[in-house]
Amino acid sequence: MRGAILAAVSLTALAAAAPASAATLNLLIWEAYINEEILADFTGETGIEVRQTFYDSGDARDEILSDPNSNVDVVVTNENGAKLYGNRGIIMALDRKNVPALADYAESWTKRCGGYGVPYLWGTMGILYRSDAITTPPSSWADIMKPAESLRGHIAMYDDHAEAFVAPLVLLGKSVNANDNETLKAAFELMKAQRPYVLTYDYVVTSIQSADKGPKIYMALGYSGDQYTLNGKVGAPGLWRYVVPREGTLSWLDCITVSERSQNRDLALKLVDYISNARNGARNATKLNMPTASTAALALLPEDVRSDPEIYAAPEILAKSQLQEELTVQSVQARRRIISSLAQLSDAR
Repeated sequence: MRGAILAAVSLTALAAAAPASAATLNLLIWEAYINEEILADFTGETGIEVRQTFYDSGDARDEILSDPNSNVDVVVTNENGAKLYGNRGIIMALDRKNVPALADYAESWTKRCGGYGVPYLWGTMGILYRSDAITTPPSSWADIMKPAESLRGHIAMYDDHAEAFVAPLVLLGKSVNANDNETLKAAFELMKAQRPYVLTYDYVVTSIQSADKGPKIYMALGYSGDQYTLNGKVGAPGLWRYVVPREGTLSWLDCITVSERSQNRDLALKLVDYISNARNGARNATKLNMPTASTAALALLPEDVRSDPEIYAAPEILAKSQLQEELTVQSVQARRRIISSLAQLSDAR
């Protein structure tokens, strides 16, 4: 899987590089997931360079973060990752003393990062579709899991052990956090039947940039906000659109955290606080067309942005959304075996 390859490459690069100097911080983050002007301004104001390393799946990120030789200072992880790695002593506990910007976030948000991160951006999972190829917007997870014949070889799924199972599990009426073998087997049967229609199991933001695969992708599993990134990558505003299926979905939250292994923790805390303050939280949300969890930043956004349903999910959608919970080790292993086997079969084809 590409995620595993990316992880290996990134691990090598981060381990081979000298630890970040007093003038450099290493940020582990999704591609196109921060307003570059914020980092440039931080460097201009402090003289500290921020070097980004990208991952394209949660599994790839976790492999990098778990390696004691990777020189990560700041990392964006999901809420489960923040709690898991915080409890393992891999990332720092954060509070209003070491990150003053936390005062701008409601407790309902901060508690989801477990005391080990600042809420970064949040959203839902759903279906991305190319509006010139699919004229009737998808409305159900069945549209991607049991696709029309015209979509054979035109779907991009995802090789992450958690998010890859959202579509089949919700379609089955099950919890996205299912651990039992019977439920996972039922999900696997759906995924196996879908496989002939899947062009790639690479994250769509990665695969859309492939000259061979990109033009062939008509529908994809993805996150709210990905449509704007895809349109920017292909240079066609409005081409890619996003919907949340009627059965419900996953409501996710990412947290920005500081590595306990960082040689420059004070500077890393300064960067996290800078990114998380009200002004930059609003700048980030506006640039990425994604929702901020900062109450102060939200107040700085224009009303048309705050009321945009493609950015801020409607209450009825959130009411049907599930939150991620920590999976059992056995469940994670089973899920990884399933998605790995599907991806390998796809690559072989």
